[in-house]
Parts: sequence; structure tokens; C-alpha cells
Amino acid sequence: MANIFIVEDDILLREELTHLLTSYGHKCIHTDDFQHIVPKILEAHCDLVLLDIQLPYYDGYDICREVRAKSSVPIIVVTSRNTDMDELISMNLGADDFITKPYHTQVLLAHINAVLKRTMHAAPLQVLSHKEVMLSLGSGIVSYKDKQVELTKNEQRILTLLMRHKGSIVSRDEIMNELWQSDEFIDDNTLTVNVNRLRKRLEELGVQDYLITKRGQGYMV
Repeated sequence: MANIFIVEDDILLREELTHLLTSYGHKCIHTDDFQHIVPKILEAHCDLVLLDIQLPYYDGYDICREVRAKSSVPIIVVTSRNTDMDELISMNLGADDFITKPYHTQVLLAHINAVLKRTMHAAPLQVLSHKEVMLSLGSGIVSYKDKQVELTKNEQRILTLLMRHKGSIVSRDEIMNELWQSDEFIDDNTLTVNVNRLRKRLEELGVQDYLITKRGQGYMV
């Protein structure tokens, strides 16, 4: 888990970012006091800063310059400005990464993961991916094209096992052995119920024919 300071004056976007990041186990910090934003960032002792450029009182470039002069905290510039010059200025001022709006949430998460791994301030986000379906092992949240849903522990264990063996058939016995790691008793009928529930959860996201039944053999994705 990382402490992430979101410097964004668009309240709706800030709330969306907060919801996304907290769902992956992170803690989010923000403030509406943009007049004193640099001291607020420094006092927070955060692990990462997500910094917009167009802000009240101070330009994001000025904020990046001042923060970098006093702290090595990683900074990812997240902005609607998308020219090569904007990216060049950001990097020259000490930003660690640059991503433009609108962005795909999973792309943003990948950038955050990469920066946190490089700076060694937080453990990497543990995410499995297959055919645009993303599963966060830390939160049990599965997402697809900006939609997401939280799985039960058994649903998560089943999907994790299948995604780790993507393209291969996983037998019912293998899945039940995986589920036996929990305290809940799992028999053959219970497994069928859990698999069907998982399939419905994926369909809620718009994922069709993702979990395939191989009769007499098992399941695969």
C-alpha cells in the first residue's frame, strides 16, 4: 500500500481517482488549499504525487520544481496537455513520469506500479491480466474496460488459478485443492455453484464466454 497525494482541482476526477486507488489498497491524500500546495505535499510524507498542470494559484510546473528542490518523492504528471514539449518540460523539472488525459485506468495503474517499483517505496501492484480482464490480487477486484466488481474469496481463488494457467485446462480437482486452503468446506457441487457465480460476475462487466467449461476435464480462460 502506498500513500498517494492527488493534486487535482477537478473534484469529480479527484473522487474517481481516489475510488480507483483505494480499491487497490492505497491511501489517497488531497487538499483544496492550492495556494499552499507545496507545503501540504511536503508535510504529507507521501510515497507518490499525481500532479495536474492546470491548477489554481500555481502552475503544475512550478509545483513540480519546488517539490523536487526539497524532496525526492516520485511525481507523475497527469494532464490534458499532450504535446512533446509539455512532457519534456515535466521531465526536465524532475517528474518521474508523464501521462495524458483521458487515460485508461489500467494504464494509469501500470504507470503508478512502475514508478513505485523503481523508487522502492511500496510493493508492486499484484495484478493478473488476460484478454483485457484485470484481477487485483490484493483487493479481489476484477475490472474490464473501466468497469469493476469485487469478488468473494472463493471466486477470486478460482479466477486467480485459471488466469495463472491461462490457455490451459485446470481440472476440477486442482481447483478444489486450491479452495481447500480456506476454512470453508468445498465439495463438487459447491465448486459448480462458485464457478457459475464467477461466470455471472464476469458477465456483469460485459465479459462474455471468458470462463470456458471443458466437459469431463475442467475449466479454462
